[in-house]
Amino acid sequence: MSGLLALLDDVAGIAKVAAASVDDVIGQAAKAGSKAAGAVIDDAAVTPKYVQGFSADRELPIIWRIARGSMINKLVYLLPAGLALSAFAPWAIPPLLMLGGSYLCFEGAEKVAHVLGWGHGHEDYEGKADTVEDPAHLEEQKAKGAIKTDFILSAEIMTISLAAIPESNFWMEAATLATVAIMITVAVYGSVAIIVKADDVGLAMARARLGLTRAIGRGIVAVMPGFMKLLMIVGTAAMLWVGGEIIVHGAAQLGWHGPENVIYGIAKSISAAVGDASGVVKWFAKAAMNGILGLALGFVLIPIGEKVITPIWRALAPKAI
Repeated sequence: MSGLLALLDDVAGIAKVAAASVDDVIGQAAKAGSKAAGAVIDDAAVTPKYVQGFSADRELPIIWRIARGSMINKLVYLLPAGLALSAFAPWAIPPLLMLGGSYLCFEGAEKVAHVLGWGHGHEDYEGKADTVEDPAHLEEQKAKGAIKTDFILSAEIMTISLAAIPESNFWMEAATLATVAIMITVAVYGSVAIIVKADDVGLAMARARLGLTRAIGRGIVAVMPGFMKLLMIVGTAAMLWVGGEIIVHGAAQLGWHGPENVIYGIAKSISAAVGDASGVVKWFAKAAMNGILGLALGFVLIPIGEKVITPIWRALAPKAI
């Protein structure tokens, strides 16, 4: 009997350790995932456009296909690559982060430029209007394009998350990164599905018998266009803020501390004047300055991206357009 009790005690101890490890993984994954907020918001903001123009019954299947592709991107390709970098070439992580941050700045600045009427963006090109395809082929093309775009954003999310994970053993890092991948994919594409189908739900509710239900349905239909615009604005702002912050932090990791020190000093001076709300003001001040820096860098990168990189990419991979 005493042996059985000792065995049960050992099992309970192992279970506690396992539970603590799970808690550690989830906690680290939540913290790491929050660092990639800008890319996550942009992912959620960008994806709904890929189902525009399709019938309502095709929207969820397309989103599911993109979500599945996103999960494969993260778990099959990016997770092993990230762990290999962490183990064998950690020095490469800051430059790769800065490359991804530059992409976020470019995308954000391009959207701002388009709103200001300064260009049409790298997705508009000569002959695009002539590439009309049958619906099945168009759906295939849209889904593949979305998965390729997701790969870039997922690479940024996974790299940011990897850099935010505390130094640990291989299996803890792998479990944490896998948890980040699953949590973010479910959150992004679950949110996208809700956003895309909100109009249909609102229309269905607007035809209900109960007056309150009809009013709520009409309200959903009326609110969704404005919500989509707000989501795009927030997504663009998040891209510029996170992209700028990545560039500044990466430069500091590579030995150039000037930009980070200047931004920190100005934010500290601003926050010192507001008293109790100093922490919030300091955060917003840093985010605003990082966003302005990201926008400026993005404007510099627009001609390079549109006139050099994008034409080369289309020439090398025309089926990816």
